[in-house]
Amino acid sequence: MVSVYEVIEKARKTGKVEKGTNEVTKAIERGTAKLVAYAQDVQPKEIIQHLSLLCKEKNIPCFEVDKKEKLGLAAGLGVSCASVAIILSGSADKDIESLKRKQ
Repeated sequence: MVSVYEVIEKARKTGKVEKGTNEVTKAIERGTAKLVAYAQDVQPKEIIQHLSLLCKEKNIPCFEVDKKEKLGLAAGLGVSCASVAIILSGSADKDIESLKRKQ
């Protein structure tokens, strides 16, 4: 079973990801996001609390992960990241499907 972090990393290397809550929100609203992940340890919570509601409206799989530092690393950043959206899945297609089924 692959983790959300691994799927994001694979999509980053072979497809395209958007990083940061503003970019992720835009991707959800445009309907271009294939998968969204946000970090549980973001403070204040208001920064990311709208993401799961938007994803539910647009029928986009949304996952909460434990650490913003690990999310930043998976997205290819040297710093922590509150949220990430996969735009082009690249070779992570099957992994995204298996995460959706697990959801």
